[in-house]
Amino acid sequence: MQLSVVVPTLNARDRLAATLDVLASRAPDAEVVVVNGPSADGTTGMVRDRDDVDVLVEVSDRNLNVSRNAGIRAASGDVIAFLRHDLAVEEAWVPAIESGLDRAPVVTGPVHETLPAGMTTTSPEHSEIRGREVAYFNGGNVAFRAEALDRIDGFDEYLETGGARDAAHRLAALDCDVEWHSEMCVRTEYEADGGVTDRDYGWKYRALAYRLVKNYGLRPTVLRRIISLAGSDALSAARDVVAGDATPTNWFGTGRDVVVGTATGYSDGLVARARDRSPERNPHGCSKRADRAVATYDRR
Repeated sequence: MQLSVVVPTLNARDRLAATLDVLASRAPDAEVVVVNGPSADGTTGMVRDRDDVDVLVEVSDRNLNVSRNAGIRAASGDVIAFLRHDLAVEEAWVPAIESGLDRAPVVTGPVHETLPAGMTTTSPEHSEIRGREVAYFNGGNVAFRAEALDRIDGFDEYLETGGARDAAHRLAALDCDVEWHSEMCVRTEYEADGGVTDRDYGWKYRALAYRLVKNYGLRPTVLRRIISLAGSDALSAARDVVAGDATPTNWFGTGRDVVVGTATGYSDGLVARARDRSPERNPHGCSKRADRAVATYDRR
């Protein structure tokens, strides 16, 4: 197995450095590809000063899926893993990838994150849509056989969020299994603050509607899923208003964002479905452009 590890990053120099330090010690034979979004914190200089990064790709788009696809293009391994820039791999990470890929073309595992209240750990997640079993994966801790990425043409660059979930739907359509390996562990090197952040509900529902319509068409199950999630979010927002943590104006604004985002995603999903009728369903995929990289520094 020739492993390439793609690490997309944006304005996270210190966390990236800690991630690369651990990666160098626990995966010394891996090819490391860092894809740097338009960072303004000295990331480029830090990476170029290291001798354990094989390729640095600079991109101008602030889009994670663009960075992922740029990393796919730069990687030369027959196995390509994606690692979030603030996660450190555990000792058994590389052996777990090799073991998992013996059983499936894609393997993922748990992410341990440290919060003030304690440790949180992700677990396997599955859903069934129109008789199709979808196994989701964390885009910050996943490894693919290169041919599996070729089959789905990488990630959909239309999406600003939800790119990994969209890829999971498309893998399921091609009968590509996703293996969960409990020893393919990564952890945060820094404690997360656990604070409340503003959610972009417009893009959340735009991405949800887009990927469901693109992958499944205009089906009642698609609309039902969106309405169910929107109802849950509306109820949660209403509780915040009652508790005094939000204002009615914010609640109505969230509702507007949900409606507009859903309508836009529906429309764009239909266009995408018409543009790519193949099982890959990726009209904005890896093969669709060659101008992602602004600059490439290759030490190979």
